[in-house]
Amino acid sequence: MKVKVKYFAVCHEMFGREEEDMELPEGAVLMDILKRLEAEVPEIAEFYEVMQMAVNWEYATEQTKLSEGDEIALIPPVTGG
Repeated sequence: MKVKVKYFAVCHEMFGREEEDMELPEGAVLMDILKRLEAEVPEIAEFYEVMQMAVNWEYATEQTKLSEGDEIALIPPVTGG
């Protein structure tokens, strides 16, 4: 199945892209995306506990099941003043 992953703030900087289409096996969960991204940029794991994640504009957990066409947003904490 194909999903769209959108990167915000430091995730955008880490991966050098705003979004991408990702092919996943049926029955995949959000953690499957995180593990794939961690293989590319291991530092992403530092944000797991504080990063907000959403599937189709609804907050999600690492165990949220994914479906064809879902839109996933990875939103790390933002700092600044």
